[in-house]
Amino acid sequence: MGTKPDFKSGTLGGSPNPPAMSSAGRSPAALHAPLETFPNPKSERDYVIRFDCPEFTCLCPKTGQPDFATIRVEYVPDALCVELKSWKLYLWSFRDEGAFHEAVTNRILDDLVAAVSPRRARVEGAFNVRGGITTTIVAEYRK
Repeated sequence: MGTKPDFKSGTLGGSPNPPAMSSAGRSPAALHAPLETFPNPKSERDYVIRFDCPEFTCLCPKTGQPDFATIRVEYVPDALCVELKSWKLYLWSFRDEGAFHEAVTNRILDDLVAAVSPRRARVEGAFNVRGGITTTIVAEYRK
């Protein structure tokens, strides 16, 4: 369960400092829904799976305010594919978590790779404007 923002002080949990983050930029107590998989029906062939997730949210680790993004995923499966309902629930589990854009995008790629071990993968986090700045993070993996 994530820390709730204290809008009066502009920080998470009313503390002048954000909660402790792991080296991946995540709260150590954060729990994520598991990614489920299924066998690739055409594992002998390279083909691309793409999906867009336009409703991604997490919290700014400095202010506790929500950050909104579109997460775009493209991967070439090997033996396994990710099941999309579990993917949706996995992404929802970031909603109450403080995370820097760079850390959360790389974490999503790491979790995808750990779950399905794709031949290659690309995760793009296109974060909406905050303070006049949009941020796009692209993380890639190749076997």
